[in-house]
Amino acid sequence: MRRRPIPTLVAIALSAAAQPPQGRVSLRDMVREAILTNPEIVAAQKKYEAARQRPAQESSLPDPMISLGYNSVGNPLPGAGLGRDVLANAGIMVSQEVPFPGKLKLKGEAASKEAQAEFQQYQAVQLSVISRLKQAYYRLQYTYAVSGLLARYRDLLDRLLKVTEDRYSVWRAAQQDVCKAQTQLSILETKLVKLEQERRSREAEIDSILNRAARTPVGRPEDMKPKELTVTLGELFASARQNSPLLGRDQKTIERSELAVNMARKEYYPDVTLNAGYYNMGSMPPMYEVRADFKVPIYFWRKQRAGVNEQVSNLSQARHTYEATDQALRFRIQDDFLMAQASARLMKLYSQTVAPQANLALESSLATYETGSVDFLSVISNFTLLLDYEMNHHEEALNLALALSRLEEMTGRALTD
Repeated sequence: MRRRPIPTLVAIALSAAAQPPQGRVSLRDMVREAILTNPEIVAAQKKYEAARQRPAQESSLPDPMISLGYNSVGNPLPGAGLGRDVLANAGIMVSQEVPFPGKLKLKGEAASKEAQAEFQQYQAVQLSVISRLKQAYYRLQYTYAVSGLLARYRDLLDRLLKVTEDRYSVWRAAQQDVCKAQTQLSILETKLVKLEQERRSREAEIDSILNRAARTPVGRPEDMKPKELTVTLGELFASARQNSPLLGRDQKTIERSELAVNMARKEYYPDVTLNAGYYNMGSMPPMYEVRADFKVPIYFWRKQRAGVNEQVSNLSQARHTYEATDQALRFRIQDDFLMAQASARLMKLYSQTVAPQANLALESSLATYETGSVDFLSVISNFTLLLDYEMNHHEEALNLALALSRLEEMTGRALTD
């Protein structure tokens, strides 16, 4: 009986590469869409725009008051005694509260710091959403890459199964060899089913981030290209200190708290209300009134002093929050940096050393299997090892991309483009 040749993995890879590529979706296009349509980003933007309106309001004088009234003599009706009694009059008074000099300026500056903090929060939300989008995109890339890999290995295993069945039909292979090949095919099918579920989940996540209708087709991502980690840990720390919106938000909160302490100290000084009035006396000469009313902080030991202590505590809390955020960022940056470094090294090992050696071992065992020099267990073992190494390479490529996207979020520095 004529033996069916088993194609090498190189031939299978070339035949797969010869297939026409499908249309791909660009990550950059998705990022631009997310910035425009994601509800979290839009909500944070509107909150920042609202906060920008506060400084002008806080630095303005309180609205003046206009008082209209009359004094009557003889009966309560308006105009009673007007022109005959010096106490009868009808008039108007305007009052304007004027805070102690410096208070309005401090309030405006504090509101401006709050607006700047909201801008940093808006930037943080944008980076967070983009990072989540990139991670979902990379995971979707992974499902397509590994599905293609498993499909190619399934074709190889299917050909190997047919060869084994042929050998079994002429009593040159044991039945357990056929069963082992069928089992491996079933294992590959289970992995493909899990990848399909992961693909649908990532597509649903992308639709959610982009604010699309459920089950909107996403399309196939572009092929994953290995990224180079070209920055040092010190440079990432410096970028985070300079660009991280989380640190920027906490820094603006500290500055706002410092202004709040100064505002609390200003409360020891009195505000003044200026009053000016005109009273019509009928046939008698009109009467004018000008008055200044002072708000005296007479209970300063239990009110103003407590207010200053409150703001001093808030300032201390804001400074410690900044330190906590800084320490957490440094740890997360270092953790993801080490992960990216390890994944990059492992990718090189798998692609340049481990996988080529395993590929040679498998091709050698495939070539000698038909002659009977190598048993089927060795072939399956080499097949499984090579498949695992290939999948590990894709997993490390995914881990590298995920780590870089998280580093982008924390440092505000482009690393994946």
